[in-house]
Amino acid sequence: MIHRRSLLAAAAALVPAAAQTPRDWAGREPARYPDPDIVSLDPRFDKYKIGSAAIERLWTGARWAEGTAWHAAGRYLVWSDIPANRQMRWLEEDAHVSVFHEPSGYSNGNTFDFEGRLVCCQHGYRRVARYEHDGSLTVIADRWNGKPLNSPNDIVVHPDGGIWFTDPTYGILGNYEGFQASPEIPTAVYRADPKTGKLDQVAADFGQPNGLCFSPDYQKLYIIDSGDAKDIHVFDVADDRQLRNRRLFSKMVTDKGSGIADGMRADIDGNLWVGAGWAGPGYDGVHVLSPGGERIGMILLPEICANLCFGGAKRNRLFMAASQSVYAVYVGTRGAHVC
Repeated sequence: MIHRRSLLAAAAALVPAAAQTPRDWAGREPARYPDPDIVSLDPRFDKYKIGSAAIERLWTGARWAEGTAWHAAGRYLVWSDIPANRQMRWLEEDAHVSVFHEPSGYSNGNTFDFEGRLVCCQHGYRRVARYEHDGSLTVIADRWNGKPLNSPNDIVVHPDGGIWFTDPTYGILGNYEGFQASPEIPTAVYRADPKTGKLDQVAADFGQPNGLCFSPDYQKLYIIDSGDAKDIHVFDVADDRQLRNRRLFSKMVTDKGSGIADGMRADIDGNLWVGAGWAGPGYDGVHVLSPGGERIGMILLPEICANLCFGGAKRNRLFMAASQSVYAVYVGTRGAHVC
């Protein structure tokens, strides 16, 4: 007769040691340095790894965490919990987490403009809105050619004040992240003028335009298509308000499979740090792409990473919104932009 304990021991012997002792993400056990989940795929990534910096889970409890944004003056992180119809805030001073806005209009992507005002993509109202310093809301954009937007998703601000955002259909596909509705316009990318309020369509022909970010010098704009194509495109920015010379930047394919990119940010060296997932362990987390589009490193997470941003006093701490949780890790570079 074979004892159950013997069977368990035999099975364990077939499993790699790392899988037998999964990381305790609740924080009860310290991580071993260097963190094995910060993976260098190319020597160019080595300088961004800090040997004594581990991935930390700051908070968990979301239904679908998205839209991280760092407020430098307030020293706090904001993110969206889309299905819960709320925005959350984490304070750097004491790691306190609280509800920031509820209801949030089923907000998705967030950023802070150059005056420190929070600008949000609100699925529920199918609009982009800005919180003024007195707490009031200003609607930036909600219609294109007289028809409602689909569901603004991700957002960035140019130094001239222009607000650039993507408009896929995710927020109207059902009643979980907004309100189900039929799209009345094709998916596209837009720029809202800060002075006139005029809305210009700057890019089209995407399946689902999703995350976007500027290069460090604002001369390029990167846009993720998370539809059937599942790739990242790059454009040249002309006159600070137009896009030209569209070309493929990177496909989200590795030896671990093909997943979906979501949100992204650039560092001061021009690398893209891309939230990715839907392909499983060994893929889900953050993919780091060189300025030429080569994958040079990864930060592996136990959840799908939807969005991220750089923050902290030196902008060298990467905050990652990943499914139900928010993670952070210090890296050997800094975010190119303030939020």
